[in-house]
Amino acid sequence: MKWNLRLVAAQRGIWKATDMQRRLAERGLVISAGKMSGLWSKTPASLKLDDLDIICAVLGCGVGDLLVPDPRRVVVRGESAVGGAE
Repeated sequence: MKWNLRLVAAQRGIWKATDMQRRLAERGLVISAGKMSGLWSKTPASLKLDDLDIICAVLGCGVGDLLVPDPRRVVVRGESAVGGAE
């Protein structure tokens, strides 16, 4: 999956992680600066569905805007991640 938080936020005029963090807190999702930095700059390894609901509500988007499938990352037995044979 590709995590598009920064792109979706930018499309809505949110350019800084601290601005996103403040808006999330206003909706009841208090995130530490370290966790917010991770959400902002990397694909999270895990994310609570309740937190995802709040992120979507703040951004006025759907889950499909934030999480985009990346079939190149799917490994099929006997093939590498880019689709070539081993």
